[in-house]
Amino acid sequence: MAGTDDEILRVEEVSKWYGDEKVLENVSFEMDRGDVTFLIGPSGSGKSTMLRCVNRLAEAQEGHIYLDGQEITELDVNELRREVGMVFQDFNLFAHLTALENVAIGPRRVLGLDEEEARERARAQLEQVGLSPQADSYPAELSGGQKQRVGIARALAMDPKLLLFDEPTSALDPELVGEVLEVMRDLVEEGMTMLVVTHEMSFARSVADEIVFLDNGRVVERGPPEQLFERPEQERTERFLERITEAHH
Repeated sequence: MAGTDDEILRVEEVSKWYGDEKVLENVSFEMDRGDVTFLIGPSGSGKSTMLRCVNRLAEAQEGHIYLDGQEITELDVNELRREVGMVFQDFNLFAHLTALENVAIGPRRVLGLDEEEARERARAQLEQVGLSPQADSYPAELSGGQKQRVGIARALAMDPKLLLFDEPTSALDPELVGEVLEVMRDLVEEGMTMLVVTHEMSFARSVADEIVFLDNGRVVERGPPEQLFERPEQERTERFLERITEAHH
């Protein structure tokens, strides 16, 4: 089914099993360029698996995922990961490389930029996330929030069409969460297309275009934040949001 010209991602009836356990069941949603979509739901509801299916870190057994109108299984996996950046919960930085080198390695190895261009691009991305002074620091010398900002810079350095965030703040101490959300908020304002898995509900509420609520691998409800937070149609959504909002106060 063809979408609009602006459509960047279409997830159609995606299902996935691990052994006998069905982690995703007939999940469908779509995103246009510049959209910020949040996947929310209880732990184990399939949110992270859904993200991983989009960049083929996991393979869906049923359904279709289209990036810019092309089925992702038809794209070379490296090509796909150039176009779809990923920011991981646990940073995934190379410990033996400086912040600058961690950001420069993708543009050099994958995009084929020469050393100088790659470093130039890495510097610009570190500046964007407020980490110019830490360019020569190694991950062990950085705080969790700084590591995650390096992770964001690294994803941005590939100039992706779509950026995936897998619980980017859940491994951080509470006082460091704000600096990462601030960088994400800046990206939203710049029009970056983002698909985000998070438990940060007030953040989701303030920046999302659409929220998709998953439970037991299924889409229970989706819509703009004001609808889900103010007038959820499903009791299941209401119960989840009440619980998680209480837990965060």
